[in-house]
Amino acid sequence: MSINGLDFSGMTGRDIWVFDLDNTLYPAECDLFAQIDTKMTDFVARFLRMDRAEARALQKQYYAEHGTTLKGMMTMHGMAPEEFLDHVHEIDLSPLPVKADLCDAIGALPGRKLVYTNGSRRHAERVTEYMELHTVFDGLFGIEDSTYHPKPAQAAYDAFCQHHDVDPARAVFFEDLERNLKPAHAMGFTTVLVGSAKDWSHEPVEARPAGPGDADHPHVDYLTNDLTGFLQGVLRGLRPEDETAGDLLAGPSKNS
Repeated sequence: MSINGLDFSGMTGRDIWVFDLDNTLYPAECDLFAQIDTKMTDFVARFLRMDRAEARALQKQYYAEHGTTLKGMMTMHGMAPEEFLDHVHEIDLSPLPVKADLCDAIGALPGRKLVYTNGSRRHAERVTEYMELHTVFDGLFGIEDSTYHPKPAQAAYDAFCQHHDVDPARAVFFEDLERNLKPAHAMGFTTVLVGSAKDWSHEPVEARPAGPGDADHPHVDYLTNDLTGFLQGVLRGLRPEDETAGDLLAGPSKNS
């Protein structure tokens, strides 16, 4: 079924919904990642005894080359991950919105709902609890659950699917990083790139979150800058005959 010009037939038969966390479940404009980014620079500078400018350059290099700064520090410098994760994720969550309509939309999706983040499981717990989304998710998967292999490494997706018994042919994957959707699409996930109008030019080009027009990739099935509106469209497409769901999720969907 087509809703507002989008054909949601790719969602038919899907009953596992996998959501990235940062800049996906909450709008990138909250700029929460800026706090994490600063804390990572501080940690790298202290751990390697270098000035902040050098530390930041190395941090971004590792992010581009290894998937996460954490993985780069572990691989190249033998750093233990626990202190790093505790430090960088102890941030102020007050910029995050609490959106009842997003909670309702996720909760109304058929089947299981999971969070899969390159951050720590504790970070996912804190964010979903603050946003009052914790009641609608059936499980959280953090970087420690994949023995610190980050997306887009294939080993990370394999660990996630095994841990939560996920059949990609029945699943939808929501992400703000285009490169993280490539392995997911190859495995059989329906893929949704969640973009924003935020300027990410300060990030390595290989690892920038999505912006307008970034859906021109064969491994991106859908692009949205409005997760709540997109999910409402999905629900109307899956259950057009359900008037109760239609009343609950009424309102225009901004899917482009």
